[in-house]
Amino acid sequence: MNRTVITARSLSRSVVAPLRSATPQAARALSVLAASATTHVQARYTYPRLAASSVSGAVRFKTTKSWGPPIVTYEELKPLTEQPNDDILIVDVRENDEVALGSIPSAVSLPLSVLKEHLSSSYNPGTFQKEHAFSKPLSEQKMIFFCRSGKRSATACQLASEAGYKNLRNYEGSWLDWTRREKESDMNGAQGYKGDDDD
Repeated sequence: MNRTVITARSLSRSVVAPLRSATPQAARALSVLAASATTHVQARYTYPRLAASSVSGAVRFKTTKSWGPPIVTYEELKPLTEQPNDDILIVDVRENDEVALGSIPSAVSLPLSVLKEHLSSSYNPGTFQKEHAFSKPLSEQKMIFFCRSGKRSATACQLASEAGYKNLRNYEGSWLDWTRREKESDMNGAQGYKGDDDD
């Protein structure tokens, strides 16, 4: 143990001091290491835990690309459609003619063609309510965007972010993934059903 202390002290005297003028950041880092070695202090880190008391609290958002918006998977989105709440808003950014063919349950419609203008701070909340049949989201509102394949919804995340919204996610698979997964789920459910016994 004494050997470690001597090494750390000699390190701080012989290496850190000459480096101080050349590379101040490296010198500071080395002196911190030397100080922690002499005092034997161990740092402890605690990470915040997500509350899983509600469906929305159980959703875990993840980013697969450093340059893209955080994404949500089908498995994370499905419970939100079964137990909708005001905590997370699911937003369909397809145009009205596309939405008329079907949409994810509990989703609201806000077409990409008007999204930037209608989410801007200058756009009247009353007009927004009349046009879209839901209240204009506040800047803290958690929103998951989807479209047909995930490209327009990624753009929607970018535009909403520029308008001051912070809690944005993209359902990367979007409508195509949703319909495929729902069909698979229906088929699996039908295969599992045996019917009533005629006894």
